[in-house]
Amino acid sequence: MLSRTASQLYWMSRYMERAENLVRMLDVTQSLSLMPQSRGAETELAAPLAVTGSLQAYQARHKRFDAKKLFEFMALDPDNPASVLSCLRASRENAHAVRGQITAEMWEAVNATWLEAKSLPRKLAANPSSFFDWVKERSHLMRGATVGTLQRGDAYSFIRLGTFIERADNTARLLDVKSQLIEPAEVSLQPVATRQDSSADFYAWSALLRSLSAFEAYQSVYRDALDARRVAELLILHSDVPRSLRSCIQQVADVLPKIESLSGSQDAGRLPKLRAGEMALRLRHADIDELLASGLHRWVTAFLAESAELSESIRLAYFEPQ
Repeated sequence: MLSRTASQLYWMSRYMERAENLVRMLDVTQSLSLMPQSRGAETELAAPLAVTGSLQAYQARHKRFDAKKLFEFMALDPDNPASVLSCLRASRENAHAVRGQITAEMWEAVNATWLEAKSLPRKLAANPSSFFDWVKERSHLMRGATVGTLQRGDAYSFIRLGTFIERADNTARLLDVKSQLIEPAEVSLQPVATRQDSSADFYAWSALLRSLSAFEAYQSVYRDALDARRVAELLILHSDVPRSLRSCIQQVADVLPKIESLSGSQDAGRLPKLRAGEMALRLRHADIDELLASGLHRWVTAFLAESAELSESIRLAYFEPQ
């Protein structure tokens, strides 16, 4: 497989996953901004802009933070490279370039998603929840077509690799933003019910879990009131939660050895395999109390830096012409 083809398959899946992750982030942001909190709604509305590096671009167009303007900018603006619409377009462009490597069902899912997205009426701005659900459904359709129809070769591996790298990054960023909004210094180890403003905390942590489709998993595992420590533990260390950091990194570590060397060198993919394996091993044996002792924000920042290094090593090993 050509390195260019591998890169396009990888980014096709990353952009589709990113579109889904963006609407999940916008969904939790909207939920948090509607709650009465002493810190106000502007901080919550600015969160997805800061995470995606779009804050300056938004402020250049709008003087104040507004939920409707934020939705239009982050979801429907074709001129914003970080918008959901731009991600769907980029996914389709990459899919078009590798049509010979994917199945007809996969191409139809990606292409139809882009065609429908272009014709979405502006009235969606009045009902963002419908748009969020639509994007998640289209992403699920693409993922289902991939799992159900694509041969288990290098193409499948690069698609899965892009999905889990992007998903891990999103979960970490959402957890980081949320922890700073509710408890800027650190995540308290006390149960929510024993602290002040527990009502606001409950709905905020609940919104985060729902945005990552992990609310039912939390109820199944803990069967108790929402607790900041347990939410962090679930989203970081539980291997049976699909969007947890441990689950995503383990998937990356499992996929990388299945990819044949594109350059013919046995050592070409050694560094990303090593980095992914080390990250997976640390998460497998991590303790949530030790992790939180140094501060959740500090730990997540270090994880994101390490994830970025892993992504760069994948690019150098597989996507740069040899």
